[in-house]
Amino acid sequence: MKNNNNPTDEQILKEEADNAGRAEHAEEVPAAEESAETSEEQVKEEKAEPEQKEDAQTKEEEELQTKYLRLAADFQNYKRRVEKEKNDIYAFANEKLMVELLNVIDNFDRALAVETADSGMKEGMEMILKQIVDVLEKSGLEEVPSDGQEFDPNCHHAVQTECSDAHCSGQITKVLQKGYSLNKKVIRPSMVIVAE
Repeated sequence: MKNNNNPTDEQILKEEADNAGRAEHAEEVPAAEESAETSEEQVKEEKAEPEQKEDAQTKEEEELQTKYLRLAADFQNYKRRVEKEKNDIYAFANEKLMVELLNVIDNFDRALAVETADSGMKEGMEMILKQIVDVLEKSGLEEVPSDGQEFDPNCHHAVQTECSDAHCSGQITKVLQKGYSLNKKVIRPSMVIVAE
């Protein structure tokens, strides 16, 4: 008769297999926990990546917006500068010609200052002078006011000083040569004598 207390080979093998299965299962549990922790970290990283991408994209958009605004402002400044230069060119294009014609006007003034018996000739010269001055004034030429004015170094050129009871100190007593401005820019200062 067989003793039931002694395990058979089959039972021993079965127990060993069960123990091995338990051991494998015990090893799998930490591995499953590790994979769960790893997947949580991956999820956090995956969530962090879009946020980082969004932050980087927002920062890049802000930089592009700033560059665009600067470029637009530079272009507006360029347009204003070009427009001003264009207007200045139109306003002062005839400056050299005007300066040359001022000598002609001076000569007319000198000729008219001379006494002559021929009044018709004098009237004709006055009419020609007036016509020349009118044409130049339409182009922006103006005479600089000088006689009796306070001396201004921006539009007057003092060549002499003199004592004068009729004028205050620093006041212009006599104009030797008229001064002119073109579109508010002095192209020739008046030559004057100033009271001491």
